[in-house]
Amino acid sequence: MTITVTGTIERKGFGFGTWALVSDNKTYELHNPPSDLQKAGLKVTVQGQVRDDVMTLAMIGPVLQIESFETA
Repeated sequence: MTITVTGTIERKGFGFGTWALVSDNKTYELHNPPSDLQKAGLKVTVQGQVRDDVMTLAMIGPVLQIESFETA
């Protein structure tokens, strides 16, 4: 199921480091984000799927695989 999330991109320093999308009520760990999204402080709206079959070292929230995005 595709979801839409609006929030801010943050770089988290867990393990080797990971990119996250922080919304008003939840933090998503981004799964292989495109380089255009790897900018801390960027405000975006992302469409993607939560991947229940992916585990990470950071474990900061649900893993979100991005299908498309828009900068705000």
